[in-house]
Amino acid sequence: QVQLVQSGGGSVQSGGSLRLSCATSGYTYGSYYGAWFRQAPGQEGEREGVAAIDTYNLTNYAHSVEGRFTISQDIAKNTIYLQMNSLKPEDTALYYCAFGPWGPGRPSLVADAYKSWGQGTQVTVSS
Repeated sequence: QVQLVQSGGGSVQSGGSLRLSCATSGYTYGSYYGAWFRQAPGQEGEREGVAAIDTYNLTNYAHSVEGRFTISQDIAKNTIYLQMNSLKPEDTALYYCAFGPWGPGRPSLVADAYKSWGQGTQVTVSS
């Protein structure tokens, strides 16, 4: 069973930076997708795909974060990161990491492609 443990997040002023980490364990099925999703206040049940990466370091980003956020991974540490720069108040959300089996094409930003989820971490950006 795959387990994901998130760390990082917190509160920052507009224009600031934060980094999220997601330590994974228990995945033994070869190639994979890893991703970050977020759930904005008042949007319970709706998770927006933010960034995704696969085993081969192919990445995919939502238009709203492209050029500001960077997803990366340290395979030796089984950890996926999300570096968030130039943060805006509209980036305020509960952020989740997710993990799932690999598929062809660009790494998916669709929640249904992912089978395992982290516990969530709050990111708050004030103006």
